[in-house]
Amino acid sequence: MTNYRRDYTKGGVYFFTVNLQNRRRDWLVRYMDEFRAAYRETLEHYPFETLAITILPDHFHCVVKLPEGDDDYSRRMRVLKTNFSKRLPHHCRQPNRSQSLRGELGIWQRRFWEHKIRDDADLENHIFYTYYNPVKHGYVSQVSDWAHSSFHRDVERGLFPVHWGAGLPISVRDLYQD
Repeated sequence: MTNYRRDYTKGGVYFFTVNLQNRRRDWLVRYMDEFRAAYRETLEHYPFETLAITILPDHFHCVVKLPEGDDDYSRRMRVLKTNFSKRLPHHCRQPNRSQSLRGELGIWQRRFWEHKIRDDADLENHIFYTYYNPVKHGYVSQVSDWAHSSFHRDVERGLFPVHWGAGLPISVRDLYQD
């Protein structure tokens, strides 16, 4: 059996996928204001740079850069999940016995997927994947139609044309199965 060891790099750039426990829920977009507030609160206490983020109903993808000298992305994801969970209405909190014993609220999957970005091509692929994900899941027909994404910020900065994504290679569209 291979030991799995997370790759912690001070000042590293990482891609994350974080899922709700119940993938049929739409809480991340239904409670978007709460998610944004939780994200801002997390940034206040544990800063990082958001290179790209897309929030879908039941999961989100983001690419972040940690501050120089800091490698604790796990704390940031844990705090973000907690900050969002505590903002949800009580009816959303339905922990099972195991979750209750761990102090969990039954909202998030316990773990998350992280990938350390290796180089510029890897960074580009993961940002592309993050932005294309709403199209991949059939929520919209083009990237610019999805409101819950930093794609719009990057269009304003001139990093992407507004109709980007139509000719995205399959290798990027299907980078990960989420």
